[in-house]
Amino acid sequence: MTDEPHDAAATEVVADCPRCGKPLPLCICDSVEPLQSRIKLLILQHPQEQDRALGTARLTAQHFKDAVVKIGLSWPSLAKALGRPVDDPSRWAVLYLGSAHAAELAHGRDVLAIDSKGQPLPHQDAVLEDIEGVVLLDGTWSQAKALWWRNAWMLKCTRVILDPAAPSRYGKLRKEPRRDGLSTLEAAAMLLSRLQDRPDIETALLASFDRMLVRFRQVQKELPELAPKPKKRDWRRRRG
Repeated sequence: MTDEPHDAAATEVVADCPRCGKPLPLCICDSVEPLQSRIKLLILQHPQEQDRALGTARLTAQHFKDAVVKIGLSWPSLAKALGRPVDDPSRWAVLYLGSAHAAELAHGRDVLAIDSKGQPLPHQDAVLEDIEGVVLLDGTWSQAKALWWRNAWMLKCTRVILDPAAPSRYGKLRKEPRRDGLSTLEAAAMLLSRLQDRPDIETALLASFDRMLVRFRQVQKELPELAPKPKKRDWRRRRG
C-alpha cells in the first residue's frame, strides 16, 4: 500500500513579510501610516525573541520614519546601537521595568524618570521635556534584563518606568501578572505620546495593535498552522 500524497496546501511554505517579519497572512503593513515624531526611537531586540506571530517590534518601528530596530545582545555605546552620533546620552530614555511598585512612586504620573536606586528624579517635568530619544528593550523580562546588564552605556541614559492605567491589550493571548507588562508597541505608544503631549500617536499605534490582534485571531481560526498559540512560558518574565 502506497502512502497518499500530502496536501500541497498544508505543506506549502508561506512567505514572510520583509517589513514586519510575520507570515504574510498575519501582515497588516498596508494599513500602517507613518507618524511624525520629534523623539527618536531605538528598539533593541534580544536575538532569542522569536515570536513572529504576536511580536510587535518591527510593526512599532514602521510607524516612525527614523526608527531603528537592532537585534543582538550588546553594543559598545548608544551611538553604535543607533548607527549615528549622539551628543548627550542623558537625553535618551531607556524603558526598563524593574520595580513592581511604579504606582506607589508615580503619584499620579504614568511616565516616571528614576535614578540608579529606583527612586523618582527631582524636577520630573524638566527631565522628561528634555528627552530626545527612547530606547525600548524587546523580549521576555529575562531577555530585557540581559540586554540591560550587557549594555553599561544605558546607565548614562535616563531610566524611565510606566504606570499604565490598564493592562496589556493582549488579554488572554499573552497573560501578564503585572499591569505594567506591556507589549513593545503599547509601551512605545504610551511613552512617545506622553513625552510629546501627542495623544494621536497613542491612538494610531493602538489602532494598529488592535488590527494585528484581530488578524491573529482570524488566522488562528482559519489557518492555525500559521498562527500557533504561544508556547507555555514563564509569562512572569515577559515584557515585550
